[in-house]
Amino acid sequence: MENQILTTENLFAHYGDIDTIKNVNVSFPKNSITAIMGPSGCGKTTFLRCLNRMHELTPNAGSRGKIILHDEDLNKLEPIEVRRKIGMVFQRPNPFPTMTIYDNVIAGYKLNGIRKKRIEFDHIVEDSLKKAGLWEEVKNNLHKKGSFLSGGQQQRLCIARALAVNPEIILMDEPTSALDPIATKIIEELIVELKNTVTVIMVTHNLAQAGRVSDYTAFFYLGDLLEFGQTEKVFTNPKNEITEKFLTGKIG
Repeated sequence: MENQILTTENLFAHYGDIDTIKNVNVSFPKNSITAIMGPSGCGKTTFLRCLNRMHELTPNAGSRGKIILHDEDLNKLEPIEVRRKIGMVFQRPNPFPTMTIYDNVIAGYKLNGIRKKRIEFDHIVEDSLKKAGLWEEVKNNLHKKGSFLSGGQQQRLCIARALAVNPEIILMDEPTSALDPIATKIIEELIVELKNTVTVIMVTHNLAQAGRVSDYTAFFYLGDLLEFGQTEKVFTNPKNEITEKFLTGKIG
């Protein structure tokens, strides 16, 4: 397998007294796209939110075990530092409504009090919007509010915002589920391009989407990671009977 970037060791996550993620051991290859799949309520989003320590922001929630980026245990870092290395894009586009497009892109710097010269921010904004495939559409409107954009453009703005702080990994939680088919196609093409510069780990309920964009698939069921492997192999020759039932629509 390719060079690993992120590994979980004996990872559990809980809400109150109930473990919703149970003893997950998995390694994600660098510069690849992994789809996290499984029936509703199987722990996909909880697992994703553990990877950049957002899960612990939920009241009565927590995790135990190790999450290792390269050789660094993320539980020993400041959470802000973790989220700079591992960005996140949510299900619904969520640009900051009172901020301009420009300020949305550099929000990660402003909110954390990181100062740079205006010319440096100009470069970061242009570079991030180009990587998110949005620059040509918004370059003449950078100082308008992000809320005037379409849903698909807003989601690409959120991707630009995540990219701006130069993360190594981007987590995506069903990033196209609120979008129309045309916007979905644009985002999918963008995700495939992004793996040239970052590692993408995405939750998707859409089998066809996972088949189109992902290199690897992780299949969760009732908090357990039942299967992990190359997407083509998991889809055509699943090792686990429950994975096969999910892929053929018998459970879901």
